[in-house]
Amino acid sequence: MFSDNKKPRVMTELGGQPNRIEKNTKIKGDIISEADFRIDGKLDGNVKTSGKVVIGIDGYIHGKVECVNADIEGNFNGELIVADLLSLKSSAFIEGTVSVAKLAVEPGATFNASCTMRGKDAKTGSATSKNSVTANESAKAS
Repeated sequence: MFSDNKKPRVMTELGGQPNRIEKNTKIKGDIISEADFRIDGKLDGNVKTSGKVVIGIDGYIHGKVECVNADIEGNFNGELIVADLLSLKSSAFIEGTVSVAKLAVEPGATFNASCTMRGKDAKTGSATSKNSVTANESAKAS
């Protein structure tokens, strides 16, 4: 009855193991991957992944990021294209242009960006709405 708990867990991610750029690491260049990425260091370049991008509290990206989901605690400056959910933690600092389907912003986050939010039409999958917003979320949360 408890034998299922003893089976080894198999990782079933399509993209394989997640990638990590550690604190005190600086990279210049472009990254293309199918796996998730966590950035705790500094990246001056572009990231394109069919997975999730996480920018840790000490992380910084200057460039273009294209991903399915993103969680940001650190700093981002550039163009951010998120196919699904962008989640900004209270320590996040965002500048540039952002294109998302869903956006979650914790109070205290700084969001100085031109933002395009798009919805999907259930039948065709095409964009049904487009809103352009520029906001400084930290001013609202104070």
